[in-house]
Parts: sequence; C-alpha cells; structure tokens
Amino acid sequence: MLVLGIDTSCDDTSAAVLRAPREVLSNEIATQYDLHAAFGGIVPEIASRAHAERITLVVERALVKAGITLDDLDAVAVTHRPGLVGSLIVGVAAAKAVAMARGVPLVGVDHIEAHVVAAMAEHDDLEPPFVALVASGGHTSLYAVRSEGDLACLGATIDDAAGECFDKVAVLLGLPQPGGPSVSRLAVEGDPAAVRFPRYRAKDGSLSFSFSGLKTAVLYFLKGPGGKRDAPDREDLGVSHADVAASFQRAVVDVLADRSLEAAAREGARDLVVGGGVAANRELRRLLAERAPEGLRVRFPSPALCVDNGAMVALRGAQLLAAGRLDDLGLDVSPTGRA
Repeated sequence: MLVLGIDTSCDDTSAAVLRAPREVLSNEIATQYDLHAAFGGIVPEIASRAHAERITLVVERALVKAGITLDDLDAVAVTHRPGLVGSLIVGVAAAKAVAMARGVPLVGVDHIEAHVVAAMAEHDDLEPPFVALVASGGHTSLYAVRSEGDLACLGATIDDAAGECFDKVAVLLGLPQPGGPSVSRLAVEGDPAAVRFPRYRAKDGSLSFSFSGLKTAVLYFLKGPGGKRDAPDREDLGVSHADVAASFQRAVVDVLADRSLEAAAREGARDLVVGGGVAANRELRRLLAERAPEGLRVRFPSPALCVDNGAMVALRGAQLLAAGRLDDLGLDVSPTGRA
C-alpha cells in the first residue's frame, strides 16, 4: 500500500510517500525560516499563505522522488490536529482533493501521535510496548505506547514546550531562529555548570513538565530582576552568552531525560523513543545514552524525521488504516490534540 502523507501543522510544508508498513520512499519539506525570522516567532497568517503557495509543488516533488504518480496512491494521510488552524486547513484541503480526485481512502492523523511513532520508520525491530517522549516547539509530552492503537499520555507540559523555550531564550541571546539549533551551537563554547538554572519537578509526583519558570529565570539572569526582553544585559553578568546557553540547555535536557527515564521505569519499558525537533539535540542524546540503565534501549529518529514531516504522518496513517480507521470528506481540523 502506497500512502501519501501531508503535514502543514505549523510552518513546514511537507509531503512524503510511504510503502506500508514502514518504507519511506520520499520525504519532502519546505521550510519558512526566512519568512518569520524578523518576527522572532511564527506568524500564523504568513504561515498559512506560504503553505497554500507551496503545497502543490511539495506534493509533486514527493511523488517524483518516490517514482510514482497520483494514480499509484492507495491512500492519503494528513495531519488534522493539533496545530495552527490556518495551516492545518491548507493540508487537509489538499489531502481531500487528492482523495476525492483519485477515489482513495483518507485518514486524519494526530500530529503528536505521528512524532511518537516516527522512529518506527527507521528501526525495524521497534515494536510496542515502548515509552515515547515528544519534545518540539509546540509540544512536550510522554506517552506509553502499549500497542499501535493504544497511545496513553503519561504527562505533558503545563505551560511552554521545550522547543518554544529554546526559541524564546535564543531571542534573549540575540540568536537567529530556529532557536534550538542556534542555542545548541553557542552552548558548545560554554560551561553548562556556569549558571544553576531551576529544574522543574511536579510536587504531586506526576510526569508533567514546566519550562516557563526556566525561561523567566534566564530573562532575569540576563536583564536583572523584573527585566524586559529588549533591555540591555546587566553590567555585572559575569559569564558569557555561551555559558548562559550551555547552562540553559543543560537545565532543559536534564528535565527531559529524568522524566523520560522515570516514565520508562514506571512502565517497565524495554525501549525509550524520542521524537520531535528537540530530539535532534546532541546534548539530550548524550545525556539519555549516559543515564539509561542496562536493558533500556534509547531510540531516536534521524534528524529528517525529528522535525515536522510527512513521512511520520504517512506511517501513522498506514497504522490507522490497517486498524480499519477511515475518515470522510467532512474531516475537520483542531488546534488541540485528542480529547
């Protein structure tokens, strides 16, 4: 079965072709970094217009790379939640058009669930049950994957996502977007022990995350108590921006690694899977490999499957189709995840 996967959940326009169950034949992504750089974050109206301009070309590229045409497709999978509503509408409209024109099944995919299973495209021996961390610009969540049809959320951020926090700290440090790679590159030159930034732990023992306090701690460290984002750095900073970047990054990955390993222990998991844009962070990969107990395998997708992409959507769509899940042309979009 050949499945076309489409993702326009945020600012990347992506389409991919997957030969079920796991063979990725193509995975095309058009980014919008240049369009949003001047604003220090994603502008929803700009994102949706760019998706509308690019979606046809990106789908065509995916088909050409896979060596097929629309007539060869057996199904279409598309992200319909969560995400920016205007962006999601573009992808869902394109998927509906293909499904209707070619008379093939349509299935809507939850974007976070797609990140959860992304690593399965590259690890043939990875099967449920496993625990998954999804850490990106919009989401930070832990899931217990007990079967392909049973994904249970174990904990999620109560405020900012990890990737969002990276982006905002990058602005404070005067670094370009996307913030995650920029902060990580600068952090290589710094001392992760230079500043002791706070690590959140829920008082009720839950596996939740919180990064708003960390973001504020970096702001006040750089600008002084009550400082504003556009204020100059305080004169008695005493450390370099590289030190701040390294210390901040260590605080984020400390929390991500600790909660993930705790979740794996609670579930008795043999595999810990990490997905989302922050999964590409080298310090997180190093820390998890260093701290993982014997018998726990830590699995990461390649960088191309860490970012938002159509391949993971096609993979999750193929799983849903195999389980008998179908949607009709009334498929709607939602800015939030599962109820």
